[in-house]
Amino acid sequence: MQAVGVVTRLESLLGEFVSPEIRIAVSLGIVIVAVAAAGLVIPQAVDRTRRVTARWTHNRFGDRVADAAERIEDVVPISLILVILVRVVQLLLFVLTVIALLIVWGLVDVAWWLIGLLEVAAPTATRVAMTAALLMLAALGNNVLQDLIKEFTAETTHITKHQEQILTRIAQVTLLVVVGIGVLSVWRIEIGGILVGAGFLGIVVGMAARQTLGSLIAGFVLMFARPFEIGDWVAIGDNEGIVTKITIMNTHVRNFDGEHVVIPNDNVADRAVTNRSRDGKLRVHVEVGVDYDADPNHAAEVAVEAVKDVSLVDDNPHPQVFPVGFGGSSVDLDIRFWISPPNPQVRWRATAAVIEAVKARFDTESIAIPFPQRTVGQRAVDEELPAERKAEMGSTD
Repeated sequence: MQAVGVVTRLESLLGEFVSPEIRIAVSLGIVIVAVAAAGLVIPQAVDRTRRVTARWTHNRFGDRVADAAERIEDVVPISLILVILVRVVQLLLFVLTVIALLIVWGLVDVAWWLIGLLEVAAPTATRVAMTAALLMLAALGNNVLQDLIKEFTAETTHITKHQEQILTRIAQVTLLVVVGIGVLSVWRIEIGGILVGAGFLGIVVGMAARQTLGSLIAGFVLMFARPFEIGDWVAIGDNEGIVTKITIMNTHVRNFDGEHVVIPNDNVADRAVTNRSRDGKLRVHVEVGVDYDADPNHAAEVAVEAVKDVSLVDDNPHPQVFPVGFGGSSVDLDIRFWISPPNPQVRWRATAAVIEAVKARFDTESIAIPFPQRTVGQRAVDEELPAERKAEMGSTD
């Protein structure tokens, strides 16, 4: 009621004491001032403020601020934001000009209605602006976090690519949660009920997807345990090959037949993992048999000399040959040598080269590599034995 009285009194005053000529003159003055402010003063003020701020920060902090500004420009279009800010100010100035013109021409009730509309719309507009600012800050923070994690991991060898990926995802999820809570707070949405609902939903999802959650947890365990890295030659249970990719849920291995095997991380955690690439060297075993008439010590020395001549075999540790057993037709020797880098191609080529070199040296030294032999004989039958016994022994022979 008080507002209605103010409007009525203002309308009566304008109608009694203000002539149309004065209203026209005042209206022209308001329009000229508004156009000058919107078209010249505001853009010039924003541009000058930006230049002065940039000059002051450069003089105060040096090139570090320039680098940070370039990083921010890559994510947040500051120029576009300033243009939008200028347009918003110009729009507000236009609305204020319209209100002033309405008051000058005695339409106070319309002006008052427009002011009330602005009062209602202002909180919503403010929340929209704050939400947009939070989203832009989230985008900027995401890029900054990625750069910081990359710089941190580049300076150390203790963090693998898989761990870098996990750290990046954790940081992104944390940033997303913080921004989400901030947006809900801006719009005054109670998050208590949402959290309770999310808790019940988490219980239901956890019960329905136990295996998936197990793989997810195993992925975090693998990140910290680091049993292997991308490019390692590993054996996981019955699967053997080169690790090509490690995700939160699965480990990807390319076997030696060119097949890509996807192993859930919970299966990786439950099985013995053999990493043949970890130490940068790998010992290979090749067995060879020599004739019982040959001297095993001499054969071992000849084999060692032959292995040393193979270029794919490392000199340190030195190759070794040991007698390991009595075979059906030979004395078995175990040839042990090291290769580097440890990969399947080097192992196959080195094994083939060692077999060829040992076979050639044994031929030169007249050391026979016997093949399996079997002696077939017949037992003599005692004539004094009963016929049934003779028949049994004959069938046995």
